[in-house]
Amino acid sequence: METPQAPFRATLARSVRLLGAFRKEQSDPDFFYGMLARDTVAQLAVHAELDGALVADVGGGPGYFTDVLRAVGARPVCVDCDAGEMMARQGAAPEGAVLGSALDIPLSTGSVDVCFSSNVLEHVPDPWRMADEMVRVTRPGGVVYLSFTNWLSPWGGHETSPWHYLGGHRAAARYTRRYGKPPKNVYGTSLYPVSVGAALRWARRRPDVEILAALPRYHPRWATWVIRVPGVREIVSWNLLLILRRR
Repeated sequence: METPQAPFRATLARSVRLLGAFRKEQSDPDFFYGMLARDTVAQLAVHAELDGALVADVGGGPGYFTDVLRAVGARPVCVDCDAGEMMARQGAAPEGAVLGSALDIPLSTGSVDVCFSSNVLEHVPDPWRMADEMVRVTRPGGVVYLSFTNWLSPWGGHETSPWHYLGGHRAAARYTRRYGKPPKNVYGTSLYPVSVGAALRWARRRPDVEILAALPRYHPRWATWVIRVPGVREIVSWNLLLILRRR
């Protein structure tokens, strides 16, 4: 059994490594998503015992996170609504994958030890329904790991950034004119504006979860304070990570 990265440390050097890898997301997705998956599973392991744990990877696509979860002894179940996306990397869906929507996760209530999702929430039309579903399928005492790219961050428009600051539809139209094709992430169809403030309000009003951490996912530990500053956090955080324990 391997360990993806031990121990996990949210240092400035780690942030720089991730930023460098991010530049290769399109040209070398195996390199980027492989590094991100190892980093993420190491981070998750700080809050949850993964060896032997049943882990739902919601929106897991081609299974980068699933592979690393399995390597550390977890029993992952990759859930995704797009069969083509699941088969994009190896020509076959990840082992044990389940075809289904994040808005109606096809798993029983309280059936998993950990419910995990990386950068999917901003791609569903009803993000808080997805978040509710993640809590539902997690057993009492289990952990929910939920991260997303907030709309007002520099990468909120994904490949249409930074023009999304002028409006999502305008940014998508500009991308189409420039490249002769629509962006993969189309505002209002496969990309939606989600905010840090809305995520924190959702988590705080649920009596059945305890917030273990709310932090900027890719930042060094000393930058966690930005989440506590309304307005600033929407731009500076880049990506919000919520780690919750199901009561």
